[in-house]
Amino acid sequence: MPRAILLYISAVEALNRFIGRIAMYLIFALIGVLLWSSASKVFMTPSLWTLETAQFVMVAYFVLGGPYSIQLDANVRMDLFYGSWSPKTKALVDAFTVFFLLYYLGVLLYGGLISLSYSLGYFGKEPFMFLLGITWTFLTQGPSAASESLGFLERSSTAWRPFMWPIKSVICLGVFLMVLQSLAEFFKDIGRLRGVFN
Repeated sequence: MPRAILLYISAVEALNRFIGRIAMYLIFALIGVLLWSSASKVFMTPSLWTLETAQFVMVAYFVLGGPYSIQLDANVRMDLFYGSWSPKTKALVDAFTVFFLLYYLGVLLYGGLISLSYSLGYFGKEPFMFLLGITWTFLTQGPSAASESLGFLERSSTAWRPFMWPIKSVICLGVFLMVLQSLAEFFKDIGRLRGVFN
């Protein structure tokens, strides 16, 4: 197996392991928010922010933990036939079915990036060029120059009205990391078929 692919696998797995291990502690933040929500409803005026904050934390927990779950092979699958197959047969089937996953993740990322550009106030026909332009401006000229390119920022329609771009950014990042991890799993399956990996 080429060294570049082995380096890709190790780099992606190290990144997703790091992010996944941090994301797993978001469950405690979620518990804290829900406890505060319950206490505020019983003892004082209910907080407006708790429901959406709980939803945002749960989305971040789920999406950022997804690539690590794929890496650990802890994702849900039907084991009716799969569980009894040999490791080489599993690798062959996984190397084929990963393309369905990549297609799904690609469509999800495409829609997520369009939704992210909308939440940043762009309503034109080139959302990807808009996002690339903002990213380039942010990296080269700083946040104040990038903020000049933003339009009317999307907010939630609830009474609390938080901005939507932070959670949409997390969703896009998580899906992108899943794409990278799925490609790494594909390369590992090819390596298993060639006898490089166990």
